[in-house]
Amino acid sequence: MPHTDPRPSGQQDSERAERIHTLLTGPGAPFAVVRGEQGVLEYADGPRTLREFVETTWAFGDTPFLIAGERTYSYSEFFAAASALAVRLRERYGLRSGDRAVVAMRNHPEWQIAFWAVQLAGLIAVPLNAWSTEDEFTYALDDCEPGVLLVDGERMDRVAGWAGRAAARVVLFQGHGEARLPDGVRVERYEDLPAPDPLAAPPDVEPRPEADATIIYTSGTTGRPKGAVATHLAQAGAALNPRYQAAASALGRGAVPGMGPAPVSLMTFPFFHVAAFTSFYGVMAAGGTLVLMDKWDADEALRLIRAHGVTHFAGVPTAALQLLDAAERTGDGLASLTLFSTGGAAAPPGLVARLTVRYGERIEPRNGYGLTETGGGVLANAGADYRAHPGAVGRPTPVTEVRIAAATGEALPEGQVGELWLRGQSLFRGYWRDAAATEEAFGDGGWFRTGDVAVERAGRVAVVDRITDMVIRGGENVYCVEVEGVLHDHPDVSDAAVLGIPHPVLGEEVVAVVWLRAGATVTAGALRDHVGGRLAAFKVPARVLFTDEPLPRNATGKLLKPRLRTLAESAEPLTGARPGPPAHPVTGA
Repeated sequence: MPHTDPRPSGQQDSERAERIHTLLTGPGAPFAVVRGEQGVLEYADGPRTLREFVETTWAFGDTPFLIAGERTYSYSEFFAAASALAVRLRERYGLRSGDRAVVAMRNHPEWQIAFWAVQLAGLIAVPLNAWSTEDEFTYALDDCEPGVLLVDGERMDRVAGWAGRAAARVVLFQGHGEARLPDGVRVERYEDLPAPDPLAAPPDVEPRPEADATIIYTSGTTGRPKGAVATHLAQAGAALNPRYQAAASALGRGAVPGMGPAPVSLMTFPFFHVAAFTSFYGVMAAGGTLVLMDKWDADEALRLIRAHGVTHFAGVPTAALQLLDAAERTGDGLASLTLFSTGGAAAPPGLVARLTVRYGERIEPRNGYGLTETGGGVLANAGADYRAHPGAVGRPTPVTEVRIAAATGEALPEGQVGELWLRGQSLFRGYWRDAAATEEAFGDGGWFRTGDVAVERAGRVAVVDRITDMVIRGGENVYCVEVEGVLHDHPDVSDAAVLGIPHPVLGEEVVAVVWLRAGATVTAGALRDHVGGRLAAFKVPARVLFTDEPLPRNATGKLLKPRLRTLAESAEPLTGARPGPPAHPVTGA
């Protein structure tokens, strides 16, 4: 007679996760943890700066690191190019530790060369949104005041005016987009620089762990972007986090961490976003390969997966759904894929079930949670745990502490909903030149207030909404992410957003804005019935508005709800044709 474990499955899952955590983080283990001088958990071993991290990749030699079209950079070629540019930044341009260097370009191999050259030179890297307008670039450049701009041809016209006024140097990667060289701007073409010496060393600079390494601007979905400043120690922690999650996932499958082939990852996130940092940190630490896309296209993604034997896909949920649509339409079996990961925005709960129905357990699903301020992913949900709990974002990394906080800041008991507070090695130190915003962001004891509403059960966190997005209807809380997930489960819905608009009696009323699939004929009433069959009556949208345009999202898939709220509150009805699935360019500009 088979043995049956009498414990609840949730308890068994928690105990298994705790055993894995202990195995990986105990004294002498690869991810051993200590509490640092600031009272924050830190990895005991491993790199303490980004320079230490990237220097280890030189050992991967001729292994392909970056593939873009017909061009491939090995790790040794990449490191030589980054070292040569770093020397130039220090010796030719006279830049010194603490100076800022902006990187603004598409997902070209040279983005990686530029970013890591800045780290090898001991400067502060400022990756800017490649889609920014001239005004948006000017705002960020005025804020961070860089000494050099590393840009491609498509960005040149948008930054030239500022560079001329500030007398900042520009390194132009001319091969990517035509650009006119403006008068009065000190520009060097990267293609005209001397060929890198493969044996030359980077500058003799040793950044301190507490020194600033990056300034990454927030997405600005609710206001002006703020520059989140991360130290080298924080970024080194961010670089180890995905390695820990990969090791924990392998043990959860019964495999030995690090024994399989190095990952080949399709890079769909724009490099300037922290979701991309989580991806490329993990790939670089394992000596893997990044396959780059100029812009997102699901059919092109399928071709690249086949051509390069891609094992890892990571992208925003919109891109992930489009990839599954394209694979089903063409009959592509995604034969080489072993990991299917989403990030940057909340994944519809039905996504993992759809993946499992078509591909079984061969492809591991993964999602997670991270912010610009956390240095990327600090919670992860993978494999069987994700299939069993598709609405969760998972468990924290060893150096990340979680608190579900009441309005007073006190920790709430398990199972109660409150604001998600985080503390740990990879978190930022504050906002660039904004002491007021920094003070507002942190509670007592160095806890960062994320602004997200969450609940924790058995060590597993589920994020239910943004505080600013939650609708309070007649005293009842409506979590928009929950309602959006149900709408996404309807086969006629291509994209959906839920928000609150003012109501004279209830305070707020629930409204949904929906973009239907091509040829869909579902009515607003039918969608309301669909939601009512799954959720309480007070959560059912009072109005369902249809739009003939893709819902506005930022570069990593987050809904721009202020723009939608303006539309929903306007007198003009949202109606129109029902086009196909949303185009979502991810890495282009």
